[in-house]
Amino acid sequence: MKTYHLKSEQAIPISLAQAWDFFSSPLNLEKITPDDMSFIVTSKFEANEKVYAGMIITYKVSPLFGIKMNWMTEITHVKEGEYFVDEQRFGPFALWHHQHHFKAIEGGVLMTDILHYAIPFGIIGLWANALIVAKQVKIIFQFREKAIVELFGAFS
Repeated sequence: MKTYHLKSEQAIPISLAQAWDFFSSPLNLEKITPDDMSFIVTSKFEANEKVYAGMIITYKVSPLFGIKMNWMTEITHVKEGEYFVDEQRFGPFALWHHQHHFKAIEGGVLMTDILHYAIPFGIIGLWANALIVAKQVKIIFQFREKAIVELFGAFS
């Protein structure tokens, strides 16, 4: 099984506490996901609930061609104010391991995402990644970067 890697960094002009407060809330995922994915968090959370190790998050998502899918991730690691990791338990990928890191920098926060993923179906999965999935994953992260700028402003 071929594993793919994507790393994304974005400086955000907010405090580390503000960044952690926003990104550690599962309810904010919909705000930074493209509308055409029809992404809906189906787990029930309190408005101020933050990620913790062992948290299960369920979603409805349409990653390709409007086909609706169920997706379940587990938050496997958390160091408050520094990082958390979500891993797929059920969904469209053979592997999904997404690290979210936060570091205070002058004038704001550096957010770093490190994603490892794999596509099922052997050679068909390799082709699907080359033709569709890798581009879609990049589009999702590009959308997210723009959404974060709209929410918090551009880093100068």
